[in-house]
Amino acid sequence: MSLLQTTRQGAVTTLTIDRAEMMNPLGSPGDGDEFQSVCNEINRDMSVSCVILTGAGRAFSAGGDVKAMRDKKGTFGGSTPAISDGYRNNIHMMLRALHAIRVPVIAAVNGPAIGLGCDVACLADIRIASEKAKFGVTFLKLGIIPGDGGTWILPRVIGMSRAADLFYTGDVIDAATAQDWGLVSQVVPHERLMDEAMAKAEKIATMPPHSLRQSKMLLRQGQQINYDTALEMAANTQAMMHTTDDHAEGVAALIEKRAAEFKGS
Repeated sequence: MSLLQTTRQGAVTTLTIDRAEMMNPLGSPGDGDEFQSVCNEINRDMSVSCVILTGAGRAFSAGGDVKAMRDKKGTFGGSTPAISDGYRNNIHMMLRALHAIRVPVIAAVNGPAIGLGCDVACLADIRIASEKAKFGVTFLKLGIIPGDGGTWILPRVIGMSRAADLFYTGDVIDAATAQDWGLVSQVVPHERLMDEAMAKAEKIATMPPHSLRQSKMLLRQGQQINYDTALEMAANTQAMMHTTDDHAEGVAALIEKRAAEFKGS
């Protein structure tokens, strides 16, 4: 059975992590290949404008498979070099694929997002949480470190002090605290989670496809470059956008006081 269940509604693709009976653990052999295949397909399809990522059942993802860690199986088994390669060639492949999705990604966090699950949620552009959601990066409680690049991801979302607080204590915070800390932008009643995520995704999907993808690229690059480089990238990207039919449509719609109809051209 596939890890990711894929559904489509208009320009929105929903990816559901589906190991509900185990609270959706990640990192089993083959997970990286599946994420890469699905994410590559999304990037090739210009008719997709937004992705929703959620979990089946009562959890978003409880993180790595602790029983596999105990039994030294799969990604977590073998020699030290083998375990290292297991992270590189499976877990890291999964994370790189998700991070490389060119359209906006909304994490609809339906329940616990712990360890690797929390870091996967933090790779989304926007996080909306059910009131039942919980967040934690509890690696140290297992005697390990964030092997998924979490020490790079989480401080960019909530700042160094709060990220350190969660890493060093292993505490798990509720949805209200996550919103207060900026980990999620919205907390909604559990039964409304997917409706709210879809409403947000459909609003995003009304934007011009090329400008939407380029805006995400500039946001990501802006975290790594200096201001002068950001300005130069903006100038070059903006020049391309000015030559599109969608730009002409947007300008005309504003002047004519009507809704724009963007076609990705």
